[in-house]
Amino acid sequence: MSILVKSISKLYGEQKALDDVSFEVHPGQVVGFLGPNGAGKSTMMKIISCFLPQTSGSVTVNGYDVVNQSMEVRAMVGYLPEHNPLYTDMYIKEFLEFVGRIHLPKAEAVKRTKEMIELTGLGVEQHKKIGALSKGYRQRVGLAQAMIHNPSVLILDEPTTGLDPNQLVEIRSLIRNIGKEKTVILSTHIMQEVEAICDRVLIINKGKIVADDSANVLRQQSKHGNVIHVEFDKEANEVQLMKIKGVLSVHKEKDKTWRIESEGDIDIRQELFRFAVDHHLTVMGLQKEEGNLESVFRQLTVNK
Repeated sequence: MSILVKSISKLYGEQKALDDVSFEVHPGQVVGFLGPNGAGKSTMMKIISCFLPQTSGSVTVNGYDVVNQSMEVRAMVGYLPEHNPLYTDMYIKEFLEFVGRIHLPKAEAVKRTKEMIELTGLGVEQHKKIGALSKGYRQRVGLAQAMIHNPSVLILDEPTTGLDPNQLVEIRSLIRNIGKEKTVILSTHIMQEVEAICDRVLIINKGKIVADDSANVLRQQSKHGNVIHVEFDKEANEVQLMKIKGVLSVHKEKDKTWRIESEGDIDIRQELFRFAVDHHLTVMGLQKEEGNLESVFRQLTVNK
């Protein structure tokens, strides 16, 4: 087991940023850590990375306690914080070798610097000062420094902030490949990113974990999964549509097209075809509205 979080709470004065949070992350998993601003994501990531002590509870990384064995944990963790702190007066290569030598012998630090520059696509910019880089390239430098000592655990807080669409594709692919052999926790507000990269999703709201499952399973929990859009060849009667077993609501979207919501797990598509036959109608189009992670996120975090 890579990360074990048990009953973690964190207080800032009287404000409870984390409230009895528990979860496990196993090797080879890429976990998306989602939540509204102020939900406790960054606080949890800082605790795992030994940057912040918890008020109560325990966290272990590869069996080492983040409080009592913090030096051992730091050697195993690569951390990219939300606000990426870099020495802007240093050149990329110079900076990465400097960070590498904190963890590694000089020769190995030089070797790893070359590997990280190639891996993160910094080759064309490596002779520039960090202060002259775009935000996207600064994020790449941050990723490179987080990985330079080849940690078994990566904690990435908003890793793709400021990247252009091409860079997004490259960095997402990089994180996916890294996740095959390392444990990765990443925080992001970009739902497409979670669906593209993550094996598992943790959603936190007001300091508590409110969901923990795969993106596919969470999508199925969306209320939108019970919505059908149907088009008939002629006008249908709203009152008669409401009489179909399991129908909760009926809304006319446009001429001859209806949005119909059903209750629970009831699939009303067969009933709609029977309805059409009974009322001498032809179904011209029928589509089940797919659930999405964004709608699940809103259901779990808005006004909760």
